[in-house]
Formats: sequence, C-alpha cells, structure tokens
Amino acid sequence: MTPRTPAPRSRRERPAKPALTYRGIVATAVRLMESEGLQRVTMRRLAQELDTGPASLYVYVANTAELHAAILEELLGAVDLSPASAEGDDGDGEGDWRERLARLLGSYTHVLFAHPSLAHSALIARPSGPNYLALVEAVLSLLHKGGVPDAQAAWGVDVLLQVATANAAEHSARDRTAGAEAEHHALVAALRDASPDTHPRIAALGGDLTSGAPGQRLAWTFRMVINGTVTTPRTTP
Repeated sequence: MTPRTPAPRSRRERPAKPALTYRGIVATAVRLMESEGLQRVTMRRLAQELDTGPASLYVYVANTAELHAAILEELLGAVDLSPASAEGDDGDGEGDWRERLARLLGSYTHVLFAHPSLAHSALIARPSGPNYLALVEAVLSLLHKGGVPDAQAAWGVDVLLQVATANAAEHSARDRTAGAEAEHHALVAALRDASPDTHPRIAALGGDLTSGAPGQRLAWTFRMVINGTVTTPRTTP
C-alpha cells in the first residue's frame, strides 16, 4: 500500500521558533565556524541556520565583519588571565612580571591557534566586549606592575596584542598552504648552504637562523617586544 503524502502544515501549526537573541546568534555562529570554517559564517548562512531572514540579524549584528568580531570576543573568554593576578617572586609584582606577561600572551595566541580560520580575521576584527576588555586590562596591569610608564604601556598593549595575533595568523596561513612543509625545508637548505662569498652574514649564522622550537621562538618574541615597551619612550614629532 502506497503511503499517503502528509498534507502540508500551515506556518501557524508549526512549533514557534525560539526568539532571536544576541547570545543565541553568536553561539550559533561559533558552532558554524567550528563545523564549517569561518569563511562559511556569513549573515546569509547564519540566517539559514537560525531559520530566519538576514534582515532579522541586522538588528543585532551590523555585518559579517562585526559578526566575526563577536565570535572572537566569545572565544577570548578561554584566555588564561591568571598570570595577571599572580604575585611576583618578591611579593610586589616586580620579579617575574615579564614571564607572566609572556605566558598570558601565549595563552591568547594558543586560543587563535585552536581556531585557525579565525586567526587571520583577528588581524582586522575589533571586539569590544567584556572578554576583550579583560584581556587588555590584564596586559596593562602587568605592564604597570613592571613599572612601565603609562604612556608607553598605552601604546605597548596594542603592539603586544598585534604581535601575538600576527604570529597566530602567520602559522594558520602556513598550515593551510599545500606544500608548506616542503617550502620550509627548502628555505632551511637555502640558508644553510648560502655562500660566504656572496652572503657572509647568512653563512656565519647558518642553521641558527631557523633554530629553536616554535614555542621557544614565540616566548622570545614576546620577551623582546615587552623589553622594547619598557625601554622605548614615546616621543612627540
């Protein structure tokens, strides 16, 4: 016996859809990013997932760029900010404040490492929610504990976060590039085999140019920029 095709149900008979909320929109966007990648998180695709029209989303999020910034803001909640509240070795916050700041920045970088599609977007996304403000406050707090002048800290926090973000974006781009490992090996070989006649400084440094584990180089980069923030005064033109 051929089963009967059920009669179409009117919209009034369907279960009511949950009301749209900002938190619900962002949570759905995060799930989409994790399952389909950030490039698929558009206003149209998100509206489809929420069973609504794109126009309904504009009440909560202005455009795709703002949506991506909201996703970043949500993920920043996973950054470990505890180094900012720990005491230094000497009890007054001075002792190991640089290392604690490097650990904090490392945690931020690893959050982006965990979501490679978001790392590049983070270079231009501008979150402004409580998680981002907590991150900025934590960096500024550690700079203050280290005695960094306020003027230098005010500009330094932006540079420190940019360096962390750019590092994550660079590595995420390499991970997505076909043949990235082969290109790296070719670069290492070219530097190692450089002629001392034509490239004396490259030949002198040799393998040290590409030495060190990624984590070691990242930590050194943070210490270098932190020290630069400490010692480089702001000047007026």
